[in-house]
Amino acid sequence: MYKYLKLPMIAATCLLLSAGCTKLDEETFGSLSPDTYYRNEEEALSSVVGVYQLLSYNVDIGDPWRMKEFSTDEFIVPGRASGGWYDQSNVDLTNHVQDVNNNTVARAWVNIFQEIGTANAVLESLESSPNKDNLKTLIAETRALRAYGYFFAMDNWGDVPLVTIAKLDPKNLPPSTSRADVYKFIETEMLAAVADMPSVKDVDRTAYYPRFTKEAIYTALAYMYLNAEVYTGTAQWQKVVDMCDLVINTGAYSLMPNVIDNFTSTQQAASKEIIAAFTKDPTKNAGNNQFILYTQNALDQKKYNLPFAPANGYSTTQAALDRYEDRDIRKSMIQHGPQFYLDGKPLTYPNGTQLVLVPVKDIVAAQDNEGYKVLKYTPVGAAFSGFNADNDLVLERYSNVLLMKAEALFRTSRPSDALLLVNQVRNRSNATPLNALTIQDIENERAREFLWEGCRRTDMIRFGSFFTGTWAFKTRQTESFRKIYPIPAAQLVANPNLSQNEGY
Repeated sequence: MYKYLKLPMIAATCLLLSAGCTKLDEETFGSLSPDTYYRNEEEALSSVVGVYQLLSYNVDIGDPWRMKEFSTDEFIVPGRASGGWYDQSNVDLTNHVQDVNNNTVARAWVNIFQEIGTANAVLESLESSPNKDNLKTLIAETRALRAYGYFFAMDNWGDVPLVTIAKLDPKNLPPSTSRADVYKFIETEMLAAVADMPSVKDVDRTAYYPRFTKEAIYTALAYMYLNAEVYTGTAQWQKVVDMCDLVINTGAYSLMPNVIDNFTSTQQAASKEIIAAFTKDPTKNAGNNQFILYTQNALDQKKYNLPFAPANGYSTTQAALDRYEDRDIRKSMIQHGPQFYLDGKPLTYPNGTQLVLVPVKDIVAAQDNEGYKVLKYTPVGAAFSGFNADNDLVLERYSNVLLMKAEALFRTSRPSDALLLVNQVRNRSNATPLNALTIQDIENERAREFLWEGCRRTDMIRFGSFFTGTWAFKTRQTESFRKIYPIPAAQLVANPNLSQNEGY
C-alpha cells in the first residue's frame, strides 16, 4: 500500500491541482512564498507532483491523448444511436480534416501548456528557495518534466512559443519558436537535467517508483531522436542507439513475462519493464484511471462486478485487430466478437441476447455493440472509488527501448541485429518469430505492442502511413501539412505574435 501526497498551493503557480504521483505521508500545505517554503525535499516534492499529474494527461484519457489517437487507425469514438458521444471535432480528427476551430485541439493546447506553465512556476520557486543547493535533484526533475511537455507541444504543433518564466508580460507576448529550435531546447534541457538525476541502479526502485530516473530521460531522448528527421530534417539514428544502450546496459530492465501485467494494478509497481509511469489512487485523492469508464460496454459492469456501468465510448478498429495473430497474447486485450463472463458463460442483455462486438459501421449513430474494446488497463485486481480505478498510467516501457533500437539499427543497415530485438518482443507475447525483417514489420510491431499508449500518430507520421493509409472512416490521402495540428484560433486571438501553421 502506498502513501500519496496532496499538491499544496504555491504563491508563484497559476494553477491549483489535487494530485499525487509519489508515495509520501499525506499533508496539506498553505499558500507560502519561496522565502518560507521548501525547507526540505518533502515540501518541494509536494509541488513537483502536480507537474507530473499534468504531464500524465498525455497518456491519460485527457484531450492531449485523445487528440493524437483520434487521427490514427487504432482509435474511434462513434456517436451512439441511443444518444451521446457524437462530437464533430473528434470526427474531423478521425477524417483528417480538422481546422483552427477544432475544440479537441484547443483543449489539448491548454492542457499541455498548463503543464509547461506550472513547471515554470515550480522551477522559479525551487530556484528561489534558500535551500536550493539541497534540491538539485528536484530542480533537474522539474526541468525534465517541462522539457517533456515541450516535446508533446513540438510533436503536435511544430512551431510553438518557448517560455521559461512563470509570468508573462501581456505587452510582450512570446512569438512562435521554430520546431528545430524547440527540439534543441528539449535536448539541451534533458541532457542537463539527467546529470543531476539518479540512475535506477542507485535508488530503492520500489520506494522511488514512479519518479523519473536517468533512464526515463534517456528513453524520452531516444524517442525524440527516433523522430529527429521529421522534426529537424536530419536523422539521428546513432543517437537513438546510444540512448537505448544507456538503458539496456544498466541491466535493470527486462520484459515482463506477460505484457498485460504492466497495466494490471496489482503488478505494476513490481514491473521491471516499466521505466516511467504515473501513479493513480482515487481512494487517496491521488489521481484516477478512467479508461474502464470511458471504454467498456455497459454490460461489463456485470462481467467484472464493477460499481458503475461503463459509458461505451472509446473503441478500436478492424485494422488494429487484424494486425495480431490469434496466438499473440496481445490480441486478448481487444474485446471483439461474442462476449463472455470470466467463467465462460455468455454475457447477455436482459432479454437473453448475447453481446457480440462488431466493427463500427456508423460513426454518427452506432449501435450499442459497434466498436471493439481495448482492455489494456484491466479492471481485474483494480481498486475502484466510484468509477475511478487505481491502475497506474504507463509512460515508458522497456519494450519501447528494444523496438526503438531495432528500428535505428534497421535504418542503418544492420537488419540481423534489429531482427533479434524485434523477436524478443514478439516471443514474449507468443507471436511467431520473424525470419526476416522489413520496415513495415517494424511499424506493425510497434502498433501491436503500443496499442493506445499514445505513440501511434507519431509513428505513423515517421513511417509515412499517416498520409498514404486508409482505414475505417478515413478514406482519402492526407495532405502533408497535417503532420502537425493547427494553432487553435483562440490562441491566435490571445497572442497575435503566434504564427499559424502552413496549410491552415
